[in-house]
Amino acid sequence: MKTIDKADEAQLFDTIDRWIEREVAPRVKEFDHADKWPAEIVEQMKELGLFGATISPEYGGLGLPATTYAEIVMRISSVWMAITGIFNSHLMLALAVEKFGTPRQKERWLPRFATGEIRGGLALTEPDAGTDLQSIRMVAKRDGNDGYVINGTKTWISNGIEGHCFAMLVKTDPEANPRHTGMSLFITPKGPGFTVGRKLEKLGYKSIDSGELVFEDYRIPADHLIGEVEGLGFAQVAGGLELGRINVASRGVGIAEGALRLATSYSQMRKTFGKPICEHQAIQLKLGEMATRARAARLLTLDAAAIFDRGERCDMEAGMAKYFASEAALENSIESMRIHGAYGYSKEYDIERLYRDAPLTCIGEGTNEMQRIIIARQLIKRNPIS
Repeated sequence: MKTIDKADEAQLFDTIDRWIEREVAPRVKEFDHADKWPAEIVEQMKELGLFGATISPEYGGLGLPATTYAEIVMRISSVWMAITGIFNSHLMLALAVEKFGTPRQKERWLPRFATGEIRGGLALTEPDAGTDLQSIRMVAKRDGNDGYVINGTKTWISNGIEGHCFAMLVKTDPEANPRHTGMSLFITPKGPGFTVGRKLEKLGYKSIDSGELVFEDYRIPADHLIGEVEGLGFAQVAGGLELGRINVASRGVGIAEGALRLATSYSQMRKTFGKPICEHQAIQLKLGEMATRARAARLLTLDAAAIFDRGERCDMEAGMAKYFASEAALENSIESMRIHGAYGYSKEYDIERLYRDAPLTCIGEGTNEMQRIIIARQLIKRNPIS
């Protein structure tokens, strides 16, 4: 079980808070409105160690427990959610290698992941396969005894354009039954046969690049197969989705808390009928609901993270956290915008960005419709009738 000294944790949070205040908050609009890659901020995140946040110190990472990592994501997301995706997607790649890779793979890749020298993400989604990962069509065929040839397309891949390397799910046995037994996960650095397609334009979640990855006779050594055993890819991906959902939940908490903070501040400054609008009962009802949603989302997320840190299965708890926190983000951003009135619709105010970013949390790492199904199935499985 990963742990961190409370004094060290407090110092880390203080460092993150000061960085957000001095470097991130003043430049959010500049990057977000232009949908510009935040190169300077990415370099600062490298210096802070965020690209190695959950990687073991044995490989040069910070080795943070999920609870501490979740808190960091919450704090950053309350100001600018998009940049958390730059290092979270990368850490999903690192988790796959650290959890399932061979000793040689870990020694080769993890130190360079931890420093951010090599950055990347997780490549799962295809044009006709999103939630149903077993429907992917990308195929890796053996090329003699020492490699594979991969063909196909991935889409909506975070860090796809600016990243260097990806953990990519493919089919090594398209005829396997059940289908998941024919899926494998590869470490795929950019190179010949690997091209980046168009950058995908989005409503929100700006500045982090979402792209199409195209593979045409892309050749890769056999030692890039994570674990060097075929057919384990689906299980390897599923093993990392719990942390991914905790991360998305943390983003939702950040947006929910950020929207609440903006609404609370604005409602004390804006006056109507001779008094601040926070004194009007209609606004108080909204603030009360927003505060409760944000608090409940935070507690659900930290609960799931604590279970993850204990090494216990937490797909139900992570699903609950992701579902509730993302819906809280959506609701709080809308209510905060309504409290701001016409100003909330203006790009001069930060709430419009939170409003645009919030829907992503309801979709990313599995839709909320899927989360509810996962929750229900686990609930039934854990409580069978005698």
